[in-house]
Amino acid sequence: MNEGPSIDHWLGTDDQGHDVLSRLIAGTRLSLMFGAGAALIALGIGAALSLMALSLGRIVETGVFSMFDLIRALPGILFALAFVAAFEPGAFSVMLALGVSFSPMFAMITRATWRQQMARPYVAAAQVLGASRLRITIVHVLPNIIGALITQFAIILPRCIVLESVMSFLGLGVSPETPTWGRMIANATQYTEAAPHAVLAPIIALSVATFGMALIGDALRRGFDPDRRRIAL
Repeated sequence: MNEGPSIDHWLGTDDQGHDVLSRLIAGTRLSLMFGAGAALIALGIGAALSLMALSLGRIVETGVFSMFDLIRALPGILFALAFVAAFEPGAFSVMLALGVSFSPMFAMITRATWRQQMARPYVAAAQVLGASRLRITIVHVLPNIIGALITQFAIILPRCIVLESVMSFLGLGVSPETPTWGRMIANATQYTEAAPHAVLAPIIALSVATFGMALIGDALRRGFDPDRRRIAL
């Protein structure tokens, strides 16, 4: 147990004698799955509710975005901790908590791009032809804001992975046997001096993954930015 790197175990073993590399690979899939699940929930809640509110008029818009402002007023980790503490801790509770806490970011980007698209000539043409506001939003505006939502998703995904790791580290996420990066870090911290490899491996993997996804999100943002494309041309 807590053996150092060797030919048989390239990244060593943990305190239970498990191969760190094998658990790291399994944790990569689980951490990405939890992070993507939370980001998808945030996308679904934020984009769907904001588009519905924007289509139904000023009163509904004010009520819905007041709710998003209330969620946004709290730090994401604090809201997620309170949410999970109110319900039963577990993987789904963590994904739902993170999804709700990040939903205002999708709502704000949706409202900004919606207003930008509603000022375009093709929307005025659709209104002249008698299309309702809801139909214009779904048929004409939505396809033109998907790029902004994809970019926002790529930016939010690494943040969800990091916060899921923090929640697992605090014992509010997955069970101790589940090898997510946060759980691996939590299990290995008490043996840092005896087996630093067991805690460094998931920390490095988490850092590399979040940095890489941040670069992808920035590239997508620049690629979907019409002003930048116009300058490049």
